[in-house]
Amino acid sequence: MKGIIKTVKGDMLVTFFEKDAPKTVANFIGLAQKGYYDGLAFHRVLPDFVIQGGCPNSRAGEKGMPGTGGPGYQIECELTGENQYHDRGVLSMAHAGRNTGGSQFFVCHSRNNTSHLDRVHTCFGKVTEGFDVIDAIQQGDVIEAIEIIED
Repeated sequence: MKGIIKTVKGDMLVTFFEKDAPKTVANFIGLAQKGYYDGLAFHRVLPDFVIQGGCPNSRAGEKGMPGTGGPGYQIECELTGENQYHDRGVLSMAHAGRNTGGSQFFVCHSRNNTSHLDRVHTCFGKVTEGFDVIDAIQQGDVIEAIEIIED
């Protein structure tokens, strides 16, 4: 399966790692298909590291602190697959400790500062087109929608 993350800066085409992280992919796709990510901001942008989004507290008008929210449940980490390396363009599940992820995810800018995340955070997809969008995203830029494409 593939997805298109539509942002105010352009689109990122993503290929999901269904074999390596099936539960994480299913969770992300389920949330995307419900419109969960629509209107959420990238609340954390660290150059040469990651852009992070998916927190419901980043939606305009929400009162919680961005970066602290989730979907109301937690999912288990999936860390044993072959594609568990945080290279440029990789989508990975953010969490506050093992098995505490839910909706927040990040996209890696590069491999330079991300090797310590390998097999700690679940890699569940990779940007295959739209690398310029990763570099253009700034803190506060909004996810307009995530479209899921079934192969």
